[in-house]
Formats: sequence, C-alpha cells, structure tokens
Amino acid sequence: MDVYDKLTILADSAKYDASCSSSGVERGGGNGGSAGNTVASGICHSFAADGRCISLLKVLLTNGCIYDCKYCVNRRSNDTQRAMFTPEELAELTMNFYRRNYIEGLFLSSGIMRNPDYTTEQLIRVLELLRRTYHFRGYIHVKAIPGADPALISRLGLLADRMSVNIELPSQDSLLRLAPDKNKTDILGPMTAIRQGIRENSTDVVKYRHAPRFVPGGQSTQMIVGATPDSDLSILKLTEALYRNYELKRVYYSAYTPVAEHVLLPSIDSKPPLLREHRLYQADWLLRFYGFEAKELLDESTPNFNLMMDPKCHWAIRHIEHFPVEVNRATYDTLLRVPGIGVRSAKRIMAARRTGSLDFHGLKKLGVVLKRAQYFITCSGRRLEGLKVNESTILRSLLSGKEIDMYLPRQKVEQLTLFNETDLANTSSAGREPTPWLLG
Repeated sequence: MDVYDKLTILADSAKYDASCSSSGVERGGGNGGSAGNTVASGICHSFAADGRCISLLKVLLTNGCIYDCKYCVNRRSNDTQRAMFTPEELAELTMNFYRRNYIEGLFLSSGIMRNPDYTTEQLIRVLELLRRTYHFRGYIHVKAIPGADPALISRLGLLADRMSVNIELPSQDSLLRLAPDKNKTDILGPMTAIRQGIRENSTDVVKYRHAPRFVPGGQSTQMIVGATPDSDLSILKLTEALYRNYELKRVYYSAYTPVAEHVLLPSIDSKPPLLREHRLYQADWLLRFYGFEAKELLDESTPNFNLMMDPKCHWAIRHIEHFPVEVNRATYDTLLRVPGIGVRSAKRIMAARRTGSLDFHGLKKLGVVLKRAQYFITCSGRRLEGLKVNESTILRSLLSGKEIDMYLPRQKVEQLTLFNETDLANTSSAGREPTPWLLG
C-alpha cells in the first residue's frame, strides 16, 4: 500500500473528530532553515459550513485499534480496511503538503496500537521529526492517548501547540455500555497531567526567558451528542466541571453520525442531531462568556433545550420575572442576560451611558438586536412605544416563520368564496352555465 492509499483511508477515518480548530498560538518562523509559523498568516482560519476547521491536515497515524467502542468506525470488531503510517512517512507527507501550501498545520490522532504507551511513543516520534529534523514551526494539535504514562504526555506536550483528550461519552454508565475498554480514570489522568504541565510551565517561562513552552494553546476535549440518552443538562454539568477543574480552552460537541448497527445506538438510518449540537455550542458560549451556570439554563424539570430557540431566549422566557431590565442602571452582568445584548454591545452600553441616558434609537446604534431585546428592557423606565408584551408576542418575535409553525401550529385558514362546491355541482348537473360575474 503506497502513501496515497494510506492517506485516503486515514484521512477519512479522522473525519468524525470535531476538536481540530486552530488556536491563537504565536510561534514565529526562525532562522536556520525553519519552516512554517503560527502567527496571523501561519494558520489560515478557514472553516467549513458546519464550523469545522479545514486548514489543517487532519489524519490518523493508524485506524487500527485494540479497543471496541461501539460508536467508533475504527473499533476492533468493525470490518474495515486498515492502514498505518510510519512516523517518517507522516512527517514527510506533512512537510510536502505544507510546501505546496495545501495546509498550515497538522491535527494528529490515532487508534490504539498495542497499548497507550506504545501509541504515544509513535506520536512523539512524528512530532520530533517535524520539529527537530524538518524544523517545522507551524501549528500542531495532537491527541493524548487515555491511559498513557504522564512522562510520555509531558514529552508530547513540549512538541505540540495544543493537546486534547476526548471524553466522547458524558457519563460513566455510557462508557461502560458503549466503550467497555475505557474508563473515567484513564481519560481524566492525561487531562490532569496536561493541566499540571501548563501550570508548571507558566512559572518556568517567567523565570527563564528561553524555557520550552508546554502546550501553549491549552487543552480541549470532545463529547459525542446523541449516541446515548444523556440529557443536555448532564452534558452541560460535565462541561462546566471540565472548564473549572481542568482549565480547558474548549469543549467540542459532535453530533453522532450512525456508523454501526447496534441495539444500544440510534438506528443506522437516523440523522445526526445537528440542531441539538448547535444549541449546546450556544449554551457553552453562555457558560464561558456570559456568566451563566448549567443549573440556571436547565434543571430536572427541563433537562433539554427547546430546539426551536437559542438557550438564552429559552432561559429568559422561563425566568420572565427577572425582566424588564432598565438599561441605564443595570449592571454589566445583568445586561449580558438580556436576549439581543451580547458582550460587545453590553460593553458599549456601559461606556455610552457615562455621558448620558440611552433610548431605544441609541441602543440600536450600539448594536443591540432590538427585535429580541425590546421585550426585556426599558429605557428611562419606559418600554418601546406601541409594544405589546405577552408570551405569544414574545415567542413570535424570537422565532422564525418556520419555527413558529413547529412551536405554535397555526389554525387552518380557508379563503372566502361567493359560492361553495355544492352549488357549482348542482348548477352543472342542471345543465346551466354559471353566471359569468361569479367566475370573475
């Protein structure tokens, strides 16, 4: 099997991993024949329609795996064509792609060969060839292997810009049923090692000017959505804990694409829950930048998001008692909870009201989406003139026409006529011509 055939197989096997977007790492090109960089033009932030980054060579070292995860196309029991790069082949391939301007960096993952430690050693070998033999200074995102020795994780982290350990399933029960070879400890162990390495390295960089950087782009993870009955609430609670305890840069959500027929998985002809994935990304944004907590967005009585509206609007309608908000006096944190007011517009409101009070016209100029915000705010104690505030009006304003039909089904409307079909039938049966003016 030649390199091209291997690339065809291993690039296709890597397509289900969502956590491959580039980070804001800055590593400029140096002297002495080095190639690539990660500053502005070094990583082309080009994304596909579904939000996935397309500027990186996204590939597996091998799609052979000793694990038998039921949801994975590369599982041990799956009858699929296997391939494996040697470290030398993959390093040379990456450099050839870079020189031809096909890629700006590398996203590297792998199935588990022999054991986690051996697989990690092979990944280290690839990165050592790129960094030390080819002097490649471009962006590299590498997957840490669950269960690998912390010392190997440390070596890998000194060569990569970002690392990630995929949690895949949001609960221990789901892991036991669908991924019996994995366990929570093996997954969280590398996360802990990466977090500790980043903390120690931040101190070293302050003390020593030329200290090597350890995972300067931070770490991330991915969760599969829709393969198990886990609710949005359980996923968000786990996400919140990961950000707090492991200092992750991002948590990625991947709508499950059926690749295997199994009694514990959705049917093979079911569609990926892409809208649910989108809502989780929006909620993730609220956790990171808007000061929300998982228990505020959802609770046991409402464990899943309404797919017809974004999570912020969903929260606002369920907590209408917190509104209206007076924009001329509200705190920054309070403004962030108003639908239609984002981080940027909230900052603009805080700055603008130092020089005078704001009205609705001024809010629109500051970037506030009044179509949403008008139902939840007042300006100098007054609502927008002529505005009718009730649940139906708010819902129809927040939802699109298609969503309104799904969420608030409309009554069937019949067009008025000057005669009915029975009259026409009787007229025709009598052999008489209908009156011309009735036919218009």
